[in-house]
Amino acid sequence: MNTFDDKLRALREQGLLRQRRTVEGPQEAVLTVNGQKMLAFASNDYLGLANHPDLVLAAHEALDQFGLGAGASALISGHSERVAALETELAQWLGYERVLHFSTGYMANLGIIPALVGSDAAVFSDALNHACLIDGIRLSRADAVNIYAHGDMAQLEDALMHAQASEKWIITDAVFSMDGDLAPLKAIVALAEQYDAQVLVDDAHGFGVLGEEGRGTLSHLGIRSPRVIYMATLGKAAGVYGAFVAASTHVIEWLMQRARTYIFTTGTPPVLAAACLASLRRIRKDEYRRQRLRELGVRLQVGLKGLPWVALPSVSAIHPLVLGDNFSVTRMADALRDRGIWVPAIRPPTVPEGAARLRISLSANHSEEQVDELLAALRILA
Repeated sequence: MNTFDDKLRALREQGLLRQRRTVEGPQEAVLTVNGQKMLAFASNDYLGLANHPDLVLAAHEALDQFGLGAGASALISGHSERVAALETELAQWLGYERVLHFSTGYMANLGIIPALVGSDAAVFSDALNHACLIDGIRLSRADAVNIYAHGDMAQLEDALMHAQASEKWIITDAVFSMDGDLAPLKAIVALAEQYDAQVLVDDAHGFGVLGEEGRGTLSHLGIRSPRVIYMATLGKAAGVYGAFVAASTHVIEWLMQRARTYIFTTGTPPVLAAACLASLRRIRKDEYRRQRLRELGVRLQVGLKGLPWVALPSVSAIHPLVLGDNFSVTRMADALRDRGIWVPAIRPPTVPEGAARLRISLSANHSEEQVDELLAALRILA
């Protein structure tokens, strides 16, 4: 056990030790964190729906009707009528034949990828893909895994061109969670057509934020292709919990039979599915939330110019400010907290070595004045 103490000490010395902070009360732009009021730019509640009255009411009604737990896995007795309704509504809205609901985005990708990708397949993965995609690829035991430089379509095409496998899978985030940029999905789908590959897109950070009625990054870019399998989460912009994959009927049926993280886990509680259904209706209706995010994003991007750090451009709700080393970013996060502002310090292995950053995430619940308060604090600390 002393080995772990030594390992923890090493993390501390590298500026990599993480800690949890206790949040009291609901998700809002201002949170009570460890007993202190904090202006928070740390949440993925991009549309400000996590505490919306419609979602709360739907959850209360479902609680009265269904109780709490699902009781068993979905394939035993845990597939609730509310989850079935959620899958149907998502499929119809997004224009897919079927949808399968998972407990989390991480669990979804850990189940989807090994179930779809054969051991003799070649996989092509963006270098900045989220950990759940990386781990799902590892579990697939694919014969060949090609990591192409972030967004590098020339490198991806070269790898596809020289791949000998009869089965090819391009796997990518749509919006990259720590950079806030969009994958070149039009080019990726074009390459998939040219080299007979399938595409799995993880739109955890684009769903609800981008596209017509919030349908996500594919909608935003005008992409429709039978080669694309679409996955997204319901715990970020949707403000609740869970994830889903959308595809053809035969793909979803196969996943239901073979995705281990779906088969061998307790079904989603009906109360959460009911809240997700209420969230979908708000996402579709409340265009002003997406408009507000865009306006706040422009305001923030303009304000970040001139600071002595690298502000990565973004059209998403994620706005990274790259400081470089671990200790600089943790000191900056601590200094902001001393001023009542919470922006998380992101360090390796979440981002590459030398790319530690503040991950500023915006919500439709933020005001212009709150964004200006953050910018003023950064200027003082620069």
